[in-house]
Amino acid sequence: MRITSLAVTIVAIAALTGCGAGADTAAPVVTVTAPAPAEKSPKPIEQDDKESAPAEEKEEAAEKKTLPDVVGMNLQEGQDTMQAAGFYVLNDKDATGQNRFQVSDRNWVVTKQTPAAGRKVAVDTLITLYAKKIGE
Repeated sequence: MRITSLAVTIVAIAALTGCGAGADTAAPVVTVTAPAPAEKSPKPIEQDDKESAPAEEKEEAAEKKTLPDVVGMNLQEGQDTMQAAGFYVLNDKDATGQNRFQVSDRNWVVTKQTPAAGRKVAVDTLITLYAKKIGE
């Protein structure tokens, strides 16, 4: 009987060890490697890049208008004239160099504009109007 009980004990120990009692129960680590994306080669520069540009960009790039002359107008009138001509990217500066803000555009007179009047430029060009207070 003693041998039978010893055999049962050995089988029980073997069964518990085989089932993983006391063993690490973490899941195995699986590594998945994806291929790197293929790199696109840069587009070669063409002689006439307008042909490859979308139609909308062609129109915007091609849309040029002649700048009106607003020198001598009050600043508000000068801005209105520029906008009526299709130029909306406007900046104004104190022509005296004092960096004053033009609080009321109607009491300032335009003394210079850049780019100069009469030039044909893209409508998205920055137009700067230099002005001083009327009477200065």
